[in-house]
Amino acid sequence: MATHLKNLSDFSHTTIPSAASYRFGIVMAQWNYEVTGALYQGAYDLLLKQGANPDNIISVTVPGSFELTAGADILLSKQNLDAVICLGCVIKGETPHFDYICAAVANGITNVGIKHNKPVVFGVLTTNDLLQAQERAGGKHGNKGEEAAATAILMSELQHNL
Repeated sequence: MATHLKNLSDFSHTTIPSAASYRFGIVMAQWNYEVTGALYQGAYDLLLKQGANPDNIISVTVPGSFELTAGADILLSKQNLDAVICLGCVIKGETPHFDYICAAVANGITNVGIKHNKPVVFGVLTTNDLLQAQERAGGKHGNKGEEAAATAILMSELQHNL
């Protein structure tokens, strides 16, 4: 595995701009809360670290990763946001359920971004087991929630500057 010794949340090669002038939505799946809660905390903390006003971060929860698409669409329909961060965790099981959910969520999140012409960030872990998820939610591979927040800031900046 190419990432087995790498902290994936290394931003040393990237300048992340200030988030002070942007409004963000965070949609978090409640399923696998041990993991999604850690992803949320990583995303929220990075937004604050980069200067986002807590009043400009709208957070909602949805039952599971499949509902992230609807949650993001509802947020963008009801709130004036610059970007939405979708956080979830789908752990592979013994049935093809994993494949259907992951494909639907990835396509759905992409389509919501296109529909609203806003960055909608895929912060969904798709892992083989709980340990892999934990390693990517604040463990040895960093926190993908932080990466999703950095992406939201960078894409908001891009949209603002074009």
